Amino acid sequence: MEFNKLTEVPSLHQIKQAAQQIQNIVLKTPLLYAPRLSESFGAKIFLKREDLQGVRSYKIRGAYHKISNIPVDLRAQGVVAASAGNHAQGVALSCALLGIQAYIFMPKTTPLQKVEAVRFHGKEKVRIKLVGNTYDEAFAAAQTFCQQNHSIFIPPFDDYDIIAGQATVALEIVDQLPTPADFVLVAIGGGGLAAGASLVLHALSPQTKLIGVEPALAPSMSESLDAHQVVTLDSIDSFVDGASVKRVGEKTFGICEKSLDRMLVVEKKVLCQTMLDLYQYYSMIVEPAGALSVAALEQLRPEIEGKTVVCVISGGNFDTKRFPEISQLAKS
Repeated sequence: MEFNKLTEVPSLHQIKQAAQQIQNIVLKTPLLYAPRLSESFGAKIFLKREDLQGVRSYKIRGAYHKISNIPVDLRAQGVVAASAGNHAQGVALSCALLGIQAYIFMPKTTPLQKVEAVRFHGKEKVRIKLVGNTYDEAFAAAQTFCQQNHSIFIPPFDDYDIIAGQATVALEIVDQLPTPADFVLVAIGGGGLAAGASLVLHALSPQTKLIGVEPALAPSMSESLDAHQVVTLDSIDSFVDGASVKRVGEKTFGICEKSLDRMLVVEKKVLCQTMLDLYQYYSMIVEPAGALSVAALEQLRPEIEGKTVVCVISGGNFDTKRFPEISQLAKS
């Protein structure tokens, strides 16, 4: 079953309405100047700290906006979601706050820390089902369950209500900077954050270049843009579990194709070293997807000199027991 408040690409007015709707639930995260990075690249580099949200990622924005708009008479059948972790936490907390039952399907490969976090945020309002080894397999199982039980499906990215919620990240960036950014870098999995950010920047800061960043072994948006249509990858590496899907959304692709300035991909070794650097120099514990934006800076070094750059730190749900693995991969 579906419920959609927005049935077409969100307008700036609708995105601002979404911001008002979620303002008492979502943290307006800080935009922090990064001295060491700025000195290294000869630029003014800021980090948008979405890892400081209550669920440690920006995903609460879209999830709460979507779920809070469901009419009371449609809430009894509950909601269903499929997620590698961060969307699941956003849905779980939203349902706990709104008193709605959630059924959340997660890949068996999901880090234990993320599974436990979903249980914590959802309390008695969440039931978790671990299915398959990839997001796509969990998604298929969630769809089947949803149809059988007439529950409302909460998409992780390919949904205009979700996109409007994620777009509020960019609204805050525009508000927090005294002058427009020259570059904004965002991680891309399914494309919800990038699509939302592009709508805001196109309207309020058209001079800003929006750069999407993907894992080199899961370049679903890059290949789709190259093909001028959504493509399904044969296989992906799920190491960057928060930004690895075989197929991006039709809606997100349609927006990104028009508004995204460029795509970059980051190798696993570089990404792991970036995670270690963020911990060592900024005391930040970020998940692989959360480090993608910073990890891509080296590829832009000549262009960003003297410029104002924002890197969105999309999430910080990371099991610290994996640090030895990250250190080893950074050396490989």
